[in-house]
Amino acid sequence: MKKNTAVVYAILAALLFGINAPFSKLLLDQIDPLFLAALLYLGAGMGMTVLTILSKKHRKDVKEARLTKKEMPYVVLMILLDIAAPIFLLMGISLTNSSTAALLGNFEIAATSVIAMIFFKEAIGKRMWIAIGFISLASILLTISDTLTINLSIGAVFVMSSCVCWGFENNCTQNLSIKDPVQVVILKGFGSGLGALLIAFIWGDLSGSLLYIILAMTLGFVAYGLSIFFYVKAQRGLGAARTSAYYAAAPFMGVLISWLVLQEPITFSFLIALVIMILGTWLALSENHEHAHIHDEETHEHSHNHDDAHHLHEDHPSVKGEHCHEHTHKNTAHSHCHLPDVHHRHMH
Repeated sequence: MKKNTAVVYAILAALLFGINAPFSKLLLDQIDPLFLAALLYLGAGMGMTVLTILSKKHRKDVKEARLTKKEMPYVVLMILLDIAAPIFLLMGISLTNSSTAALLGNFEIAATSVIAMIFFKEAIGKRMWIAIGFISLASILLTISDTLTINLSIGAVFVMSSCVCWGFENNCTQNLSIKDPVQVVILKGFGSGLGALLIAFIWGDLSGSLLYIILAMTLGFVAYGLSIFFYVKAQRGLGAARTSAYYAAAPFMGVLISWLVLQEPITFSFLIALVIMILGTWLALSENHEHAHIHDEETHEHSHNHDDAHHLHEDHPSVKGEHCHEHTHKNTAHSHCHLPDVHHRHMH
């Protein structure tokens, strides 16, 4: 049940972010890419702040762990990477069509998975490696603008650079996923938004009509704010690599909107890349992981309930439903199907 809920959160995050590329393409005709990057994240921060104030009464009943000094290095890295990633993405969208940019977003799966394995000890099975191979191959096809002369599309390179930045950022966010997701999104929105705004002030153009500025911030609230909120919630149960795999629905939604709204042409190489990308995404989503593993003793604080095998601690009175308190996991060895969530980042 917990996994199914996390999957729903991941798909919601993907669907909301899927509208980003095609509608950003429209806004780029009126707003400088650097300024738009700032507006998107500021819209996320402001929108989530207003939503928090409006739901203050409900929030009192929701028990979430607050960020501490221990998580600050990850917060700083998250903000810096979130300044760079949308700037690369919007520069890429301005130089290529939005359907290609949207589909290239799936390269984020490969980047997130490899980074998760190398730096954060997430396990990647054979099926996931094959999926990464297919996704990377499709990304390469989309990056080549002329198959006869093998010319690289600069726009596609910018989009792939944004995927690498978000790959690192996803893993930073995974280390914050047990904390209050609203607090994470607000910090991300204002921190990254103000940083991008400073860059836009120095190197970009801050001009734009009030209507388009409001539209950009609204897009940011939906495609970044709400999407990131559900993404962080999903990472609790799925881990960074698997959440990014479910997030693969976002590029396909972006492609669909690009075809319907922007009426962008469909090339043969794009269709080949689309088929390969769908196959890679299916392989990533269908991976099953089970083995005997050891949980070292650990003390931490996060929202949880007592109906799973990892929160049977006897040092706290029995509580029904979601609640939050500092608790200790004793050293345990067992075997079950699991994902690299916060309790299952271990060596293999």
